[in-house]
Amino acid sequence: MGERVEFGILGPLRVRTDGREIAIPGRKQRTLLAALLLARGDVLSDERLTALLWGQRPPATVSAQLYTYVSRLRQRLGAAVELVREPAGYRLGIRDAVFDAAEFHRLSRAGHRALRENRPDVAARLLHAALDLWRGPSLGGVTDQLRAAETPQLDEARMTALESRLEAELALGEHRQLVAELTGLVARFPLRERLRAQWMTALYRCERQAEALAVYQEGRRLLAEELGVDPGPALTATHHAVLSGGLALDGPSRAAALPGAAAAP
Repeated sequence: MGERVEFGILGPLRVRTDGREIAIPGRKQRTLLAALLLARGDVLSDERLTALLWGQRPPATVSAQLYTYVSRLRQRLGAAVELVREPAGYRLGIRDAVFDAAEFHRLSRAGHRALRENRPDVAARLLHAALDLWRGPSLGGVTDQLRAAETPQLDEARMTALESRLEAELALGEHRQLVAELTGLVARFPLRERLRAQWMTALYRCERQAEALAVYQEGRRLLAEELGVDPGPALTATHHAVLSGGLALDGPSRAAALPGAAAAP
């Protein structure tokens, strides 16, 4: 059997072979590897790589330095990758290696799909697995230019997966366990309406209706003061459901009893 190679960007950049760390020294060399990994096999032009490594002030010897970084990466990674020079730039193939960002997106998509199909137990399991791949803020140890270009969409995908995981667990009747987590999350992300609606739902199901209504009023105030907007449809619908008593749990056993719910999609 061949060596198991793993590439990680969901935290500090990491390369491992059979569990052993392979050091990638230097911020620019790490940036080159991370940028090529995120390109998912597409060619990255010399101009794009230059911008990600040096920003608006590249050195006069940029072509030679880029060639040097590529050569050093080839030496460190060996047969684990196929790092190819193309007419317009460079392309990286990682063969059978594991790439945590690709695995995160695969698990997240499957989890979102399971949630849409009313299989919250499957969704919760898949989304937990996706979120467990994160080791901290993504793209640690690379240039500010690469972080600015790539972290917003990575962070949004992480938050969406987290919100879907919480939705699945609420559907499974885990509201009492989620109140503390949602309290902290809304404090950190007060303008994310889906989180606020989930917090309201958990509070209501814990027989804390007055607190759920207060959470809504605080959200409405923040949205008006900071963005000049009213609550969106999801938060408004949750507010109406609290007032009308429409947030009662259907029953966690119902989803678990659906045909095929215990099997991965």
